[in-house]
Amino acid sequence: MGALAVVLKRDRAIVGAGVVLVTALAWWYTVAAARQMDGAMMAMGHPDQSRWSSASLLPLFIMWVVMMVAMMLPSATPMILTFAAVARNRRERQQPYVPVSVFIAGYLAIWAGFSVLAAVVQWFLHGAALLSPMMGNSSALLGGMLLLAAGIFQFTPLKRSCLTRCRAPLEFITAHWREGGAGAFRMGMEHGLFCLGCCWALMALLFVLGVMNLLWIAILTILVGLEKILPQRRYLSRGAGVLLVFWGLWVLGDAWVSHLGGR
Repeated sequence: MGALAVVLKRDRAIVGAGVVLVTALAWWYTVAAARQMDGAMMAMGHPDQSRWSSASLLPLFIMWVVMMVAMMLPSATPMILTFAAVARNRRERQQPYVPVSVFIAGYLAIWAGFSVLAAVVQWFLHGAALLSPMMGNSSALLGGMLLLAAGIFQFTPLKRSCLTRCRAPLEFITAHWREGGAGAFRMGMEHGLFCLGCCWALMALLFVLGVMNLLWIAILTILVGLEKILPQRRYLSRGAGVLLVFWGLWVLGDAWVSHLGGR
């Protein structure tokens, strides 16, 4: 094994360990926040029905950002490692290079933008009394529609196109390479946009399943990761889509029957 190969292997281990550490810290915060919320509800003896002030948007935003880091950063690891390898190769050849942290910052900036929107949506849903104690949707009609929409999205060309780009790290970096720190940050943002394009509907399901429901957070994290690494990903994506469509139809049908029974 040549000297460069040894250095690249060492760099991959360092970058990989850094990603694991950041992900672990994000999961620790997410689990702690979920337990704190459970403890607060138990202390009150009932769900929080008070109206949130606009100041609550900041902690909601922080919660969503950390949760997106916990859920999405692991699935971006192949792209991050590939960028780190290319940057190291350029450094060894005395070419301009940028630390991988700049690329990661661009990637997470996209999910921070998504977190702003998610926090605002959660704030409005709470104000409209449409959230359950676990911060999931309490409207069967809205929940069924979200499940149905997420299931249908799994079959769309946009989903396939974005997922294909997320699954080809070297091809993406070769096609989108830009010099300098600003260029690396933009590359991270572009990858983040493709990642958002293929995963936003699954993330929106947290409003149905429970924003702080740790089991569903873990299930969605695994699903997103497997979609990007499994060779036969289309079967997984379509299988998940079928399940979500039937789940959504069942929820909507049950809501319709309940509505007729209450007339």
